[in-house]
Amino acid sequence: MTDLLSALPPGSRRLVLAAIVVGLYILLCAGIALKVALRKAKARREEAALAAGAGEPVLVAFASQTGFAEELALATAKALQAANVPVRLRELAAVEPADLTGRALFIASTTGEGDAPDNASRFIRDVMATEPNLSGLTYAVLALGDSTYAQYCAFGHSLDAWMARNGGVRLFDAVEVDDGDAAALRHWQSQLSVLTGATDAPDWSRPAYGRWTLADRRLLNPGSAGEGAFHVRLEPLDGGLNWQAGDIVEIGPRNAPSDVADLLARLSLNAEAPVKADEAATLGEALSWRRLPHEPASITALVGTSPQALVDALSPLPHREYSIASLPADGGVELVVRLMRRADGKPGLGSGWLVEHAPVGAEIAGRVRSNRSFHAPEDDRPMILIGAGTGLAGLRSHLKARAAMGRKRNWLVFGERSSAHDYFHREEIEAWVASGVLARLDLAFSRDQAEKVYVQHRLRAAADEVRAWVARGAAIYVCGSLEGMSREVHAALAEILGAAALEDLADHGRYRRDVY
Repeated sequence: MTDLLSALPPGSRRLVLAAIVVGLYILLCAGIALKVALRKAKARREEAALAAGAGEPVLVAFASQTGFAEELALATAKALQAANVPVRLRELAAVEPADLTGRALFIASTTGEGDAPDNASRFIRDVMATEPNLSGLTYAVLALGDSTYAQYCAFGHSLDAWMARNGGVRLFDAVEVDDGDAAALRHWQSQLSVLTGATDAPDWSRPAYGRWTLADRRLLNPGSAGEGAFHVRLEPLDGGLNWQAGDIVEIGPRNAPSDVADLLARLSLNAEAPVKADEAATLGEALSWRRLPHEPASITALVGTSPQALVDALSPLPHREYSIASLPADGGVELVVRLMRRADGKPGLGSGWLVEHAPVGAEIAGRVRSNRSFHAPEDDRPMILIGAGTGLAGLRSHLKARAAMGRKRNWLVFGERSSAHDYFHREEIEAWVASGVLARLDLAFSRDQAEKVYVQHRLRAAADEVRAWVARGAAIYVCGSLEGMSREVHAALAEILGAAALEDLADHGRYRRDVY
């Protein structure tokens, strides 16, 4: 090539070199255009796949500076799609007011000293500067931040508050993620499972479980028309009693031994066969921690598989979360666990392990997780504690803490089926009334009269008192069911106090919820 160019006159040589440069530039541009086109085509295919499913699509919107929020948005979208829930995945900049209806999930980063990501600028300028009617929106926010900065998760909270002020209804309170905290992300995933009903999705990251023993288990509602609710006590084998009222325990459940034995028999495998797995040394132990196939065709496809290949092919069981109903001074984690059943009638994964399959004295894998959004007020302000069913657990820990500190301005509103069978921890609650720890107690037993009465009805009946307590600085804490109780209670409180006043309470940490 060099010899050919040197043989040309200088003018021709320059023309040839210019033509080569232009040609290379055209090829470069074509390559870039092809990459962009392929990326856009891939994005369209992914979006079409995410949009498939039953029902109205869920909007998943993200504001990302470094790409982490975008990754989590895609993981969220895929989790919904895996549960056959259609999804609209959008960068926040592409979201219009007309998109803010139905169900929506927002993953929002905060950068620098409380700033929004760059790609949120248009949404802030053109959408958040307005006051649209968002009464048709139910939403949740995953707020990403770094607690070493003063304005921690500021943009996520700003976005959350703006939607609530304009009529949006929270599915659950904002989940804060401190510097990528894996436990907070598992909590977000757990809430997604509640929304979709897909409770067997693998964890995005596995908890670092500690060792506990199942020290006690007793039925709280003998004779109830509902499923059994149990008081479960776990005591640590590794030491370290460190949590506070409002915190949560993540449990590592195991399969029923009979289910493991049945699969081994079908595959003609020995439970004592050695395998390599983080949590076990034998095949039987490893399978107790794995998602087992149930469909006959899936089991048939595994016939002839070696023990190690079988373990490698099955994903670990997901964790389960429970509100802690005790304090470290009690010497153990206490829970209120209702037996849940799957569509086929078999016990649920977490509740089945804790209340049916694990014998008292068995070792339980567990990890305490801080739940800052449900921690108690630091001062002696009054507290209105509202819950139904197993939601009593998270309220019980607060009442125990208030009793220990001599703080007696507490009002409990609790609901269940019947006073005769479903009045959980009755003696303890009535002792708190007698000692003055509970200044007021309102009970709503829905089946004790012809017309069903729930906790929201008790609140409306005591509307004047609710307003008076709030005027005296009371904080409102709600614990229990996401789909039923918490929404009805939220609506009742909005009626009693006004939506704007309720949102102001939330902004100042005086309205907090632990819902599941």
